[in-house]
Amino acid sequence: MTKSTRSMAGLPWIAAMAFFMQSLDATILNTALPDIAHSLHQSPLAMQSAVISYTLTVAMLIPISGWLADRFGTRRIFIIAVSLFTFGSFACALSESLSQLVIFRIVQGIGGAMMMPVARLALLRAYPRSELLPILNFVTMPGLVGPVVGPLLGGVLVTWASWHWIFLINIPIGIIGLVYARKYMPNFTTPRQKFDMRGFLLFGIGLVLISCGLELFGERIVDSYIGVLVMIGGIFLVLSYIYHARRVSTPLIPLPLFKTRTFSIGIVGNVTSRLGTGCVPFLMPLMLQVGFGYSALIAGCMMVPTALGAILAKSTVTEVLRRFGYRKTLFSITFIIGIMIAQFSLQSPVLALWLLVLPLFVLGMAMSTQFTAMNTITLADLSDEHASSGNSVLAVTQQLSISFGVAVSAAVLTAFKSNESLSTVAQFHYTFLIMGGITLLSSLVFLVLRPKDGRHLIKERHKS
Repeated sequence: MTKSTRSMAGLPWIAAMAFFMQSLDATILNTALPDIAHSLHQSPLAMQSAVISYTLTVAMLIPISGWLADRFGTRRIFIIAVSLFTFGSFACALSESLSQLVIFRIVQGIGGAMMMPVARLALLRAYPRSELLPILNFVTMPGLVGPVVGPLLGGVLVTWASWHWIFLINIPIGIIGLVYARKYMPNFTTPRQKFDMRGFLLFGIGLVLISCGLELFGERIVDSYIGVLVMIGGIFLVLSYIYHARRVSTPLIPLPLFKTRTFSIGIVGNVTSRLGTGCVPFLMPLMLQVGFGYSALIAGCMMVPTALGAILAKSTVTEVLRRFGYRKTLFSITFIIGIMIAQFSLQSPVLALWLLVLPLFVLGMAMSTQFTAMNTITLADLSDEHASSGNSVLAVTQQLSISFGVAVSAAVLTAFKSNESLSTVAQFHYTFLIMGGITLLSSLVFLVLRPKDGRHLIKERHKS
């Protein structure tokens, strides 16, 4: 086996590790916030800054990851990213104040912003488009498991160890990732081009303001109009970036890539459909604890069926896409996800436990199929010239859409909480109905796809 073959064999494992670290870290912290707050002598509400600082850092810096990888090489930037993420995790565990924790969460965010986008860019450079489906299918599995395992693992570590292990658990994974990256990660580069600093500031700060505005609006930290104004400011900056990108020769994100029809449809589909799927890991544990009275550990365990369903679906997604195509699959599976989210409004503490476990399992299978199909069709038709920028846009979209799902569902839940005639469980029920309805509407986006879109990605089985 040649060195090149070994590199290609190990690359998907490296990308899967990066996806798992990033997705696990995004959710495992939430369970430990009360214990961290007590240890650092802060109120639990103040601890949200430790979450937001990471999310906003990732959102702002993802667009620069593609340029850095093209300029300095995928292996070099990936190793720097994993090193920063691992060091940031270690430093977070040693933090003795909230300000220290926030600073080192930002360091983590700098690494996290580059890890997955650079790993996926290396995959795009290494494999022909016809092999992209099974590769991304394998890589996205840990990313689906991480957000579900995160709350459970967080509850276990906090209950039987300490909150410090929330961060220390990243260190051995990071070290293994560094060893494998040095051995297997190819160092792809492209011709140098000037960095678009003005575009980076307009686009990055615009995304941060939109995300902050949604957080402020959803959490009701300040008056609602302030959150709306912040969002409007962010939208204005993003529109200013579009104007700017039309006037420069090498923009951060070239606008012609949106002329690739499947890419544009995939990005819109990601944003709209993930509002629903992004709300489930947030709303479900909350309803089980606040509404049903379950413990944090039990609530975390209840999310495990979703992970099991996601893993099982990985063995069937290729055959589903081969039989039905991307258009039918994405429309149907997104419609099913909307139904599954809406039916959580029928759940109550008096129902048998399997009536909750089974829908969560089915939802995991549906989400797994949707994510794999959606990500693959989004990147499938991009030229090599636009692969880096398109990959960065997809990564930004995925990061922000999860935050949007949490923020929108929090805003809906808060609105129902103002109605004192509704019980706590009823407030959650109506929120699940609304989010399910939004997901049902998002399925219409995929009808814009053509029946033959993505066929070149699916290898037909040889007939005997």
